[in-house]
Amino acid sequence: MIYPPRPNHPYAHAAKLSPGTDPVEIDSILAAKGPLEIEIGGGKGGFVFERLAAAPEVRVLGFEIRLKLACTVDEKLAKLELSDRARVLAEDAKLALPRIKPSGVARAVFLHFPDPWWKKRHEKRLVMSDVVLAEIVRLLEPGGALFVQTDVEDRAILYREQVETRPELTPFGDAVGDPTLAENPYGARSPREHRAIADGLPVYRMRWRRT
Repeated sequence: MIYPPRPNHPYAHAAKLSPGTDPVEIDSILAAKGPLEIEIGGGKGGFVFERLAAAPEVRVLGFEIRLKLACTVDEKLAKLELSDRARVLAEDAKLALPRIKPSGVARAVFLHFPDPWWKKRHEKRLVMSDVVLAEIVRLLEPGGALFVQTDVEDRAILYREQVETRPELTPFGDAVGDPTLAENPYGARSPREHRAIADGLPVYRMRWRRT
């Protein structure tokens, strides 16, 4: 069940999970059937639309903490009659992911260029927290993939170190035992990835598989 946030906000109608801490079943959010993929921090929604076109069988559940962006993308999905297959909720993934049920439901989880804060004092805001990583592990089905990409080398090193603390996730990159990927294998790019490629910036892509 999805519930709107408090009124008197210009984007009060942004979709959210129902109030409280009760579990929320995926099928109560997305009516269509098919493999589930989760995007954390979808921003302006470029990836979700490209992904739905590239993989007509998938469902995508997105979490975006910024009300305006979440609302805009979710309304566009509705306008295109895609809401049965994809929704973007105005939620903090750290709070929302623990409520999503059942476990082992996701074929893939995507984090595209997260954490656009560079100062030391902002490290507490990092998306890839222990809580989020634990929930990603819980929600991935056996063989499911965690795909992370960034254009900041230090962040790529940090994410790799964090993920490698979880024995349930094994490298699933171009070479055996290495998570790095030269190319994005999902047929869809986030706006930031498009921009980085256009600007000639390196993109650090990594993927792990749930054992």
